[in-house]
Amino acid sequence: MLNYLNSDPEILEVAKLEIGRLQNNLELIASENFVSLAVLSATGSVLTNKYAEGYPGKRYYGGCEYVDMAEELARERAKKIFKAEYANVQPHSGSQANMGVFMALLNPGDTILGLSLDHGGHLTHGSPVNFSGQIYRAVGYPLNKETQTLDYNIIEDLAVKEKPKLIIAGASAYSREWDYKKFREIADRVGAFLVCDMSHPAGLIAKGLLNSPLDYCDVVTSTTHKTLRGPRGGMILIGKDKENPLGIKTLKGDRLKLMSEIFDSMIMPGIQGGPLMHVIMAKAVAFGEVLDDSFDAYAKQVIKNAKQLSNKLSEYEFKIISGGTDNHLMLLDLSNKNISGKKAEKALEIAGITVNKNMIPFDTKSPFVTSGIRIGTPAVTTRGMKENEMDVIAGLINKAVENNENEDILNSVKKDVNELCSKFPLYKELL
Repeated sequence: MLNYLNSDPEILEVAKLEIGRLQNNLELIASENFVSLAVLSATGSVLTNKYAEGYPGKRYYGGCEYVDMAEELARERAKKIFKAEYANVQPHSGSQANMGVFMALLNPGDTILGLSLDHGGHLTHGSPVNFSGQIYRAVGYPLNKETQTLDYNIIEDLAVKEKPKLIIAGASAYSREWDYKKFREIADRVGAFLVCDMSHPAGLIAKGLLNSPLDYCDVVTSTTHKTLRGPRGGMILIGKDKENPLGIKTLKGDRLKLMSEIFDSMIMPGIQGGPLMHVIMAKAVAFGEVLDDSFDAYAKQVIKNAKQLSNKLSEYEFKIISGGTDNHLMLLDLSNKNISGKKAEKALEIAGITVNKNMIPFDTKSPFVTSGIRIGTPAVTTRGMKENEMDVIAGLINKAVENNENEDILNSVKKDVNELCSKFPLYKELL
């Protein structure tokens, strides 16, 4: 499949190097995964040629009858997966999905309440360096200092005090379950919109392994990669026209129609121009894979692997934030290992293990140094690795961290990593 790049040997070499990196390293970044060859093919399809500003049946350009079919498939499959009434699959990323929702529901200066970045939140949930913290008045809710988990009393007290117009449920580095019903109660008490960003656990929610936010939240956003194992991109969803178990009135009838029109118009022409139709086609392919029974087994194994890896790392005296995980990721506090997240990330990279440095709750180090690292299992699970491999990986992580300044030992770990990876080949059809 790389033969098409023969005319550009420099880029061909880059592609080969990246395939080699993926094949020979352990990808443990929680937000990364490996798409199928079908998704890769769709992403590189002829649909990249088509300008299709607007939406199916309402384009600003002619010749869109076939890209319309691709987008309709993506929307219908997304709705089927999550039992949604509305889906917009045009956002280029999760960040743009969030921006579109915020701009549709808020005015500049309105207050938003989201999980603090240093406690596991995302940049677009109110970070001062992001649009969400620059355009809006952002307040962050912390985790409970003792349990290192969400404390709904703290969140409710902050909501009552700050009176946000919008509350965000969701995170980029939180390993526990979310109680969306409780968030709904808090949002209703203060008259706020409730938005969930389920980008990280979306693939697990899709298979009913974690709570779904669609029954309780006014709007749900997500990326289409990570645990969904699709191309890099975003989407916006609204739950079905029904009342949830609390009897709270969700989006019904004309309000649903109105809000879907608002979100559509805010994505395009509000913040985006022409959609990436090749990526939307790849989203449709990935959603089709999620609907297949084989994805059930995959999603379950992702969680099994995360729990096993977390437990084994605990045996090596790594401190796991909140004591474990309910999803695909875990956050490690390295304070007792006398190493920063930055230094651990570098040592592990030399050893062929890819993670990312990450702040931990109440971190005393800067975001550029951090006291922790974030680890996830979606990518290694895609390769076919299971619990036994998680035990091996935990040992390799421990050896690399314990010997982070010994280059010879780090190189020996890399050899062990290469040997493990060779048993689970990746993208061999591309070479």
